[in-house]
Amino acid sequence: MGRKKTNRVILEDLLVIDAGAKGKSVAKAPDGRVVFINNAVPGDVATIQTTKKRKSYFEGTAISFSTLSDKRVAPQCEHFGTCGGCKWQHMGYEHQLFYKQKEVENNLIRLGKIELPEITPIKAAKEQYFYRNKMEFSFSDNKWLTLDQIKSEEVIEDKNALGFHIPGMWDKILDLNKCHLQQDPSNAIRDFVKATAQALGIPFFNARNHTGVLRTLMIRTSSTGDVMVLLQLFEDTKERVALLDALQDAFPQITSLLYVINNKGNDTIYDQEVLLHAGEDHIMEEMEGLKFKINAKSFYQTNSDQAYELYKITRDFAGLTGTELVYDLYTGTGTIAQFVAKNAKKVIGVESVPDAIIAAKENAERNSITNAEFYVGDMKKVFNEAFINTHGKADVVITDPPRDGMHADVVQQLIHLNAPKIVYVSCNSATQARDLALLDENYKVTKIQSVDMFPQTYHVENVVLLERR
Repeated sequence: MGRKKTNRVILEDLLVIDAGAKGKSVAKAPDGRVVFINNAVPGDVATIQTTKKRKSYFEGTAISFSTLSDKRVAPQCEHFGTCGGCKWQHMGYEHQLFYKQKEVENNLIRLGKIELPEITPIKAAKEQYFYRNKMEFSFSDNKWLTLDQIKSEEVIEDKNALGFHIPGMWDKILDLNKCHLQQDPSNAIRDFVKATAQALGIPFFNARNHTGVLRTLMIRTSSTGDVMVLLQLFEDTKERVALLDALQDAFPQITSLLYVINNKGNDTIYDQEVLLHAGEDHIMEEMEGLKFKINAKSFYQTNSDQAYELYKITRDFAGLTGTELVYDLYTGTGTIAQFVAKNAKKVIGVESVPDAIIAAKENAERNSITNAEFYVGDMKKVFNEAFINTHGKADVVITDPPRDGMHADVVQQLIHLNAPKIVYVSCNSATQARDLALLDENYKVTKIQSVDMFPQTYHVENVVLLERR
């Protein structure tokens, strides 16, 4: 039996009053219900076509505007509104910062119910475009057609696409002309790969039917000038070598040229063998003289400049004097651990991903860091009383968990550990607020600093210093 269709409502001339979670703007319906709008800016007056109706709220799309907000700017990207990657391009950057910080504060107060210290203004990004060091593009043999293309009588013969998934449509790919997120040669490499693959007759992938060859293209760049390109194929083909050779000849600045043969149902490469075509199997990143080896599977903050600012704030909040034992939970490849090591007596990093810990140890050796140790395992199982008895009671804990936040068992272990300071780095202030509420009886939040890692989007990082009551 099919799902019952939601009754759609037209709401006329609503004043958009706020920007909320996940990039949606907020208005109030005449009956008092909140309206979440996916394409408006605070200050707009718009007519809304609802797409979802609930007891306490609507969701909808603005179909016309009687007044445009003075917070609006012209989006730079021609794909804005179709590509879901930069939902706030139509809002001035100073206003983006305002609403990001407001969301962090609202989450900490409303969800965490904690007393906040004086708030330091959010750390703005120096570059609002072309700031990402990693991009992933998908191939498709049945590209997404715009409304203009659908309405026109033009026959679309070339249906190949290399670009981004349309939001909410796992098998639809928007063919990109230019993306404003990663510096050159990113756009040039993507366009060359598409054109050359077509010239060689290599079939683009069809995600619904699992046919074709070319699946994804990943491009990574670094502050040292290194460039990594990884081509993912559903199955190998004799034309692969010709494509990669042509790419290597056209872009000699590529220092790492890799490929993966993946015939699984999904595009993840973490359980796949990465094969080297030319150059090194990694690129190098550098920060304050520290060098970090990054391979195709490595996690590294995707905005290098703002990662540096984030790590400096974390180190400043920790207030290390050289005598402290530091626990770095969810250490990843150990970047924060190594960044603070020179100011600490010893740093202990813990992470659940084995490859990440291998990379952390390699990077520590490369950087001649002898006072950092790294351990692998599920955090809620590894970080226990036996672990603390073995390594000692930490003076400072740094924790940088994934978006889901910390497991309740980890929070309880932090309370039991009773370290004088905890520095909590988060990419999701809602789950951070939940964890802070659990810690509130034992710890007081004394400093807060948000960092804008992703301009033109609603995402924001937040760093909190907790001190033992």
